[in-house]
Amino acid sequence: MSGITAYGAYIPRTRLLKSAIADANDWFDASLRGLAKGERSVCNWDEDTITMAVEAGQDCLSALDQRSVSSLYLASTTLPFLDRQNSVVVSQALNLGDHLRTMDVAASQRAATSALITMLESGRAKGNSLLLASEHRRSKCGSRAEMLWGDGAAAVAVGDDDVIAEYLGSETYVTDFVDHYRGEDSTIDYEWEERWIRDEGYMKSVPLAVSRLLEKTGVKASEIAHFVLASDQARTPAAVAKKIGIAAEAIADNHIGEVGVAGVAQPVLMLTDVLEKAKAGDLILLTGFGQGTDAVLLRATDAIAGRRPKTGFSGALARRREDKNYNRFLSFNNLVDRDVGKRGELDKQSYLAAMYRRKDLLTGFIGGKCRECGTIQIPKEKYCVNPECGALDSQDDHPMSAVKGRVMTWTADRLTFDWNPPAYFGLVEFEGGGRLMMDFTEVEADAIDAGVEVSVHFRIRQFDNQRGFRKYFWKATPAQQ
Repeated sequence: MSGITAYGAYIPRTRLLKSAIADANDWFDASLRGLAKGERSVCNWDEDTITMAVEAGQDCLSALDQRSVSSLYLASTTLPFLDRQNSVVVSQALNLGDHLRTMDVAASQRAATSALITMLESGRAKGNSLLLASEHRRSKCGSRAEMLWGDGAAAVAVGDDDVIAEYLGSETYVTDFVDHYRGEDSTIDYEWEERWIRDEGYMKSVPLAVSRLLEKTGVKASEIAHFVLASDQARTPAAVAKKIGIAAEAIADNHIGEVGVAGVAQPVLMLTDVLEKAKAGDLILLTGFGQGTDAVLLRATDAIAGRRPKTGFSGALARRREDKNYNRFLSFNNLVDRDVGKRGELDKQSYLAAMYRRKDLLTGFIGGKCRECGTIQIPKEKYCVNPECGALDSQDDHPMSAVKGRVMTWTADRLTFDWNPPAYFGLVEFEGGGRLMMDFTEVEADAIDAGVEVSVHFRIRQFDNQRGFRKYFWKATPAQQ
């Protein structure tokens, strides 16, 4: 039996109030007031598609043995690199080894569901395949998209053992229906008229693919317990469900008023929400819309209740910080040209050879554990730091990304350039051993002090705008946040 074996989710902690967007823009477009209820998820300045994918992957792997993962697919239309395999960066940050098959899947809003179908139907090596869907879309100021979209990521694992949602079948209908597009020289989508997208797109494409699937599997529409249709059109999922014959109570929530629609990641993010709620025997219909429709039918197994991730969708949704600063949102998304000052203009050239030599530390956050005395240190070096040992070449790899730490010293610096000043940094001591000077991220005023527990997260360290590169490293975040 093949199907989904684990899942995980990540939603950025910051939630921008939509009323703040309307306050700044309704002088130009009064209709924005009608969309101003609730909030949307917003990436911090040092988050992007890759960092969110790592977070979702870690959550999924909290319920799965990472040694069982044999392939990784990363689906997104907002990948940071056009010619560098983004999925490799994610796989190394997750410490999944170098025998992994990796692939980036892009160019359509149904990239994630198409990748999922491929994983479910293709012959796989022993173990699990990991699908990560992540999206960080930019939109024009004061646009409908700015009000309705959000940032987020989700993960599902596919395998043959310990299945929590059995795969029953899939169907795909393809057509070059252009509801929106983004050309090679643009960073913002161009969208067509909303009613036309609903009537000619959703209302025709989705029922066609679903009817084919239901006929093939012998399942009645009335038997569907959970119907996933990602859309930023609030009323469209109900209209589509009614046309197909699916009960209204089966429609999965898009959470437009709490998170917003996260593009390619949205169907998988909604699926993780459904998997948390599903009971054994429930039929789950997952759809992906974009140049046609993917439809996937799953059935929850008896194992579903015992395979929940550490955070999951509900935990990610609950972990929030309200924000009313619209200008900060514009700055973080590079929608305004800010004066960064002389310190911000320093050349940040990326030394690729040095980065490659230290990739275990920089990407995997690997420390060392001495075979002679058991001392743990980070970074891993040739000599043991224990003054009573000092052994040469005695250290084995010791992953540190899941290890908690505590703040030993800290500084809030307003002279050092930071996209969200002040710049917080200091010394972190890890449980079991190891100390490292680190940057802190997403720190609230008066929320950091010596002794505060921290966890580490894969984030953007610097932007090398001159050469179009971004550097990643791990940063510490106060745990109580």
